[in-house]
Amino acid sequence: MLGKAKLLKVYMGESERYKNKPLYQYLVHWLKGKGIGGVTVSRGIEGYGQDKVLHTARLLELSSDLPMILEIVDVAEKIDPLIEEICAMVPKGLVFTTEVQVHRHGKDHL
Repeated sequence: MLGKAKLLKVYMGESERYKNKPLYQYLVHWLKGKGIGGVTVSRGIEGYGQDKVLHTARLLELSSDLPMILEIVDVAEKIDPLIEEICAMVPKGLVFTTEVQVHRHGKDHL
């Protein structure tokens, strides 16, 4: 997967669930089953969304709903057909794509 690709980013709350699982966890396994090239989940330490409610990991202000970010990378032909389904699974949050240039993917083949 070198060259032109697509990055799909999904921002959601840590407490979001889908089919009795954390939504971010469900999506990782679902995307793996779809053969997507790569998915990474990151937990934000602080942030807010459309509702302007601040969620933070600071010790004195513990939040039970930290931001979760999924970064999904593959060619557009594999990403584009999944967007509508992902949007339906994410009840609130942000879902967007951008084109990227992949310069390295995987280990060396020397």
